[in-house]
Amino acid sequence: QVHLVESGGGLVQAGASLRLSCTTSGGTFSSYSMAWFRQAPGKEREFITTISRSGRTTDYMDSVKDRFTVSRDNAKNTVYLQMNMLKPEDTAVYYCAAKTGVVTQARGSYNYWGQGTQVTVSS
Repeated sequence: QVHLVESGGGLVQAGASLRLSCTTSGGTFSSYSMAWFRQAPGKEREFITTISRSGRTTDYMDSVKDRFTVSRDNAKNTVYLQMNMLKPEDTAVYYCAAKTGVVTQARGSYNYWGQGTQVTVSS
């Protein structure tokens, strides 16, 4: 069983940066494609970004492409989400997720989820 723990969330002002981390245990990290999703109050959980097992392939939702960067360190069993130029509309609970096989944006394809970390961006 894979266990995922997110950290790094918080309250920041618009324009600030945050780096989220997601550390995994209980599985072979390098065998999982990883992703970040977020869920704002009253909204569906939405895809943000995904990164392949090697880290060579990434994909982003359009609204974060120029501001967010996903990366991973397989030696540390950790995936990161660097978020720059944060906006109030980025306020949400951020979740990391893991799946075997290739990357996908499809939420239902991810087998393992963390508990989420809150990101709040004030205007």
